[in-house]
Amino acid sequence: MKWTSWFALGTLATLVALVVYASLHTGTTRCEVCIVFNGRRACRAVDGASEEEALMAARTNTCAFLASGVTESMACDRTPFVSSSCRPQ
Repeated sequence: MKWTSWFALGTLATLVALVVYASLHTGTTRCEVCIVFNGRRACRAVDGASEEEALMAARTNTCAFLASGVTESMACDRTPFVSSSCRPQ
């Protein structure tokens, strides 16, 4: 094999290893958020690098389940939490 083939193979293996590592070590904080929107209640838990990031991702995930369409999603994003809890991983 030429050195360029070995280089390409090594680069590909490195990228695969980075993707696997990043997906397995996603967050240091786990937050669960409960929201009531349009008479429906949903709770979702998300891992994040920080508490703020995990809360925002949990809100987005919960609203994706409860709302349909852009207008409802925006309204749901402004809805206060019924409950929320975070803990370190």
